[in-house]
Amino acid sequence: MQSSRLLIAALAAVACGAPSSVATSPAPTPSPAPSAPAAATPRPNAPSSTVPRVALPEAPRNWQLLDETVDHVPGISVERAMTQLLAGKAPKQTVLVAIIDNGIDTSHADLRANLWVNPKEVGGNGKDNDNNGFAGDVHGWNFIGGKDGQDVHWDTFEVTREYARCHNKAAASGIPPITDAARCRQVDSDYDKQRKELEENVRNYRQARDIYQQILPVLANAAHVSADSLTPERVRMTSPANPVVGQARQIYLDLTSQGATPSVIEDGFKSLDGQLKYSLNPDYNPRTIVGDNYADPSEHRYGNADVMGQDAKHGTHVAGIIGAVRGNGLGVDGIAPAVKFMMIRTVPDGDERDKDVANAIRYAADNGARIISMSFGKAYSPFKGAVDEAVKYADSKGVLMIHAAGNDGQDLSKKPSFPSPAYQSGGKPNLWIEVGASSWKGGDSLAANFSNYGQQQVDVFAPGVDILSTVPGNQYEKDSGTSMAAPVVSGLAALIMDYYPNLTPSDVRRIILASVNNYSSQMVVRPGPAGQAEKVPFGTLSITGGIVNAYNALKMAEEVSNGKPKP
Repeated sequence: MQSSRLLIAALAAVACGAPSSVATSPAPTPSPAPSAPAAATPRPNAPSSTVPRVALPEAPRNWQLLDETVDHVPGISVERAMTQLLAGKAPKQTVLVAIIDNGIDTSHADLRANLWVNPKEVGGNGKDNDNNGFAGDVHGWNFIGGKDGQDVHWDTFEVTREYARCHNKAAASGIPPITDAARCRQVDSDYDKQRKELEENVRNYRQARDIYQQILPVLANAAHVSADSLTPERVRMTSPANPVVGQARQIYLDLTSQGATPSVIEDGFKSLDGQLKYSLNPDYNPRTIVGDNYADPSEHRYGNADVMGQDAKHGTHVAGIIGAVRGNGLGVDGIAPAVKFMMIRTVPDGDERDKDVANAIRYAADNGARIISMSFGKAYSPFKGAVDEAVKYADSKGVLMIHAAGNDGQDLSKKPSFPSPAYQSGGKPNLWIEVGASSWKGGDSLAANFSNYGQQQVDVFAPGVDILSTVPGNQYEKDSGTSMAAPVVSGLAALIMDYYPNLTPSDVRRIILASVNNYSSQMVVRPGPAGQAEKVPFGTLSITGGIVNAYNALKMAEEVSNGKPKP
């Protein structure tokens, strides 16, 4: 068997949950007018501190809820807050969180009690009882489905759609062609780059899958269990009876310690292989399933009421982080104890479309969501103006929007990820938090190696590596990505709102950002490609230079509620 060392390095940038599209240069958009942000990000109140490297072989199962001083893991101190600040207190309201994602398992035992039920809608009768234009929207809406009940699973990348516009291919989905030759040359270059990088990732995942196919039978036989029952703990306890078992054991532990578990590799390979077949195919156009006039971004009423879709793993995982039922004795506890999920299915396997994102934001704002959690992103945004208008609309209605910064290990000041909070016309929304991902490992690995960053673009970091949460079929899995970090912040926002209904969404945003654990002076490995291990101050990766903290935030919320000046 070959060593896994080179494979681990190759997988480092892609073994972060559902493989994301490789960032490319964005399509030209109007330059924002010089303008100060609409809402300044508060600086941390506490002085900078450091978190040492965590001396554990793997992440504790609920590490994002733990406390650095009590548990010696850099979580957000939810359990400490529950014990020391909230014991004996009941939430004063239930907060509705809209999750814009790929779907949710509506039957999951740890989630179903917290599903939003539209009080004015009757499911199954085919009627729009509440006259909101969305018939049967009991738990939310599906903007990537058709009236006949079909839905989009695979879709193209936005760069593929732009490439198709340059070359008169079907993936353009009826959008007018791009006639700017220079722009098309850039699109062609980005498309070719993404294809080459995706092909390389497929090779890496195939290699890892082949390695697992060799070592799992060896380890299962040595541990006297089935291959499906193997865990890092069990493999670690297995005594190598011969060199073959010893080598298999080491490779398994090396791979799983990097997040490259057998399930992650298998799921990742299938996803990446599908992206080659569909997402980068300029002749593939699934939009006919939806049946809308895709070229009209002002069209709002299309889709269907299926909020689960064909593969709801990502959205189900996000929902569990925010608000899996606490204290029920099942797999995990969420962050917010009094929460309801509104699922708005918008994200396929491929890139979400601007029109759908804009409509999802509007749907959430119109149907009572207090928070919108968004764990998706892409490198092109041809209808950014439509998304900006939707963000402005939600902002005007007091909806707090929380967005994942992306998993490309890049500086967002150089390569933005969309949707971005910077309006084309200048300025930013008041109620937006951009979130990078932190790791449980601490030390110089405090920033997740895949996380996007930006000293003026990312507001804050939150746990996003090896997060255990719900997945379809009443199961639980660990996953990694800024996709996990954003719902940590969404859950924290809902937790604050649960207990302090007198605070405005702006208050909650400012409290979250002012109450971080400040690690701005800690030297960390800057996220990016493996082998480029430059160390930088953690404070150069975001505006606050910190990681959100529930204990600090709830103490500050109590003070602000009692009249102390707002941060």
